[in-house]
Amino acid sequence: MIDLRSDTVTRPTEAMRRAMAEAAVGDDVFGEDPTVNRLEEHVAGLLGKEAALYCPSGTMTNQVAVFVHTRRGEEVLLHEGAHVFNYEAGAPALLSGVQIRPVPGENGILSPETLRAVLRPENVHFSRQALLCLENTHNAAGGKVYPLKDFAAVAEEARVLGLKVHLDGARLFNAAVAAGIGAREWCRHADTVSVCSSKGLGAPVGSLLAGDEETIGEARRARKALGGGMRQAGVIAAASLYAFEHHVERLAEDHERARRLAEGLREAGYVVESPETNIVLVGVGDDAEGFLGALAREGVLATPAAAGRVRLCTHLGVGDEEVERAIEALARARSEMTRR
Repeated sequence: MIDLRSDTVTRPTEAMRRAMAEAAVGDDVFGEDPTVNRLEEHVAGLLGKEAALYCPSGTMTNQVAVFVHTRRGEEVLLHEGAHVFNYEAGAPALLSGVQIRPVPGENGILSPETLRAVLRPENVHFSRQALLCLENTHNAAGGKVYPLKDFAAVAEEARVLGLKVHLDGARLFNAAVAAGIGAREWCRHADTVSVCSSKGLGAPVGSLLAGDEETIGEARRARKALGGGMRQAGVIAAASLYAFEHHVERLAEDHERARRLAEGLREAGYVVESPETNIVLVGVGDDAEGFLGALAREGVLATPAAAGRVRLCTHLGVGDEEVERAIEALARARSEMTRR
């Protein structure tokens, strides 16, 4: 079975497993796990921030950021397709007591003009707006890179309007590799940033939240309150550290395979968006669920996307041979659906 559902399905490499087995450990809640400390220092350096905090998941890092940047009853602005809004189980309301203001924008991009248009004046009738969340790459838009110029412009407007800025950078290093721009260049314009090691970088678990020392100190308290305090976490942190040290540049291979996948599917008659990173959106018609079933029978797993499309995601566990086999399988699935 070729699994193209997500880059979260990757498994640790042998070298990564060795790093996990040999990791020095201590109690992280006491700040005594040397591997976690190394990981946090390393990622803070990569992102150009003062400090970082290791958490079990990207949902937790995003929600800790929402928690420390807002007060109950305030409003968070974000793109209508944002992961924080659509795929985190209503956590902003559940955990932080804030409301979400979804804002439209093509390919996940918000403009300064759009931001100004949804600004609420100071009035007892309105919730106060506290935080802008941006996403790079944008998952629902098909792994689109947030252009640095546009990111800087809307982040600057947010500051003028008195908003904090959080970057959901679950796949930020995909954006950095695709654009040839250091990840820290986007991070310069954000108060906090979350990055995942458990997607394209191939670690089995883990995300980090980075920011200034004071904010990350508050985030550490929030992580504890939300149940994310871990003990000898160096065993898993070693995998994340290995991923950041060894698997960033190889993301270009995933991007190239995504492009080949898209090219092959166009040749097979599909309507396919040109991928910028490792996510391919494919139009399959009204019966996406039926198509996914037909595809699974051909030995390929994918996930549904909006508007009659499915999502295919290349990753560490998919090589050139698997891509070619997937193209052939999708061609057969298309034929099966046509015969119905």
